[in-house]
Amino acid sequence: MSTTLDVSMDKMNISDDNITDETATNKDNDVSVCANCGKEDTDLKSCTACKLVKYCNRDCQIAHRPQHKKECRKRVAELHDEKLFKQPPPEEDCPICFTQIPSLETGSQYMTCCGKLICSGCSHAPVYDNQGNKVEEKTCPFCRIPIPSSYEEAMEGENKRVDLGDPIAICNHGNNYRDGSYGFPQDHTKALEVWHRAGVLGYADAYLNIGYAYQFGRGVEVDKKKAKRYWELAAIGGNIVARHNLGFMEMEAGNMDRAVRHYMIATRGGYSNSLNNIKELYSEGDATKEDYMKALKLYQEYLGEIKSPQRDEAAAAREDYRYF
Repeated sequence: MSTTLDVSMDKMNISDDNITDETATNKDNDVSVCANCGKEDTDLKSCTACKLVKYCNRDCQIAHRPQHKKECRKRVAELHDEKLFKQPPPEEDCPICFTQIPSLETGSQYMTCCGKLICSGCSHAPVYDNQGNKVEEKTCPFCRIPIPSSYEEAMEGENKRVDLGDPIAICNHGNNYRDGSYGFPQDHTKALEVWHRAGVLGYADAYLNIGYAYQFGRGVEVDKKKAKRYWELAAIGGNIVARHNLGFMEMEAGNMDRAVRHYMIATRGGYSNSLNNIKELYSEGDATKEDYMKALKLYQEYLGEIKSPQRDEAAAAREDYRYF
């Protein structure tokens, strides 16, 4: 588990590595003071957890720990919340229509041929060749390579993407290990290993899956705290389902303000379940009318940003556009 979500002073091993290499001076080399011994120097090192105090060395940090621990914990929690509740950037634009890709999985299609994520509208629309003639064969709308006609061909393409280090393809392999699908043996331990690899490569959905593994005990012991930590990583990375799950956890714990904050971010990302939960909290007196009106506005803004005629046609057709 990444230490970025577990940095309390109680769990820190005090060593020279716990003091940053950056000096405690500004660009003009002003003198700073060691929080323990009071020594003035231009080459003091910062506490890696909170960045609030500086020390001469490891011995000074250890000696000052009893006085600093409470302040450090408070600041670490503040820094964590600043990162956690920051509105993530929107999804990337579709490489074909250049309109923001819908955040939900059903709004896009991953192409194993080229590794592109294409919106449902473009994957549904006709494909034309360089002369403007409609291509009758099912073809990737981006690279125009024929779409696999069997699961075997699809997996062959996905395997190539995995070899290239494509995090989406890697995460999909983890899903296959979880489900025992497409010829993969069901192996929850292997699924976790593969998801960790995808997560390190920056694919937030992988951390969502790891969170579910800890939430329900799939390949690991049930651990709600670890589930929350991995959902936090996923939410920071922009996964709105993980964000919604965090809101539900906070609501269950009675932390309504934090729940609303999570739900508001997920609503801005297009998750209607979070909007519904804010409405429920409002009806029960746990959220304000202003909260609900703001959520409605954010959701409408999102719908406007992802709207296109092709996507409307794709939704109306009620087809599954994920080929394999």
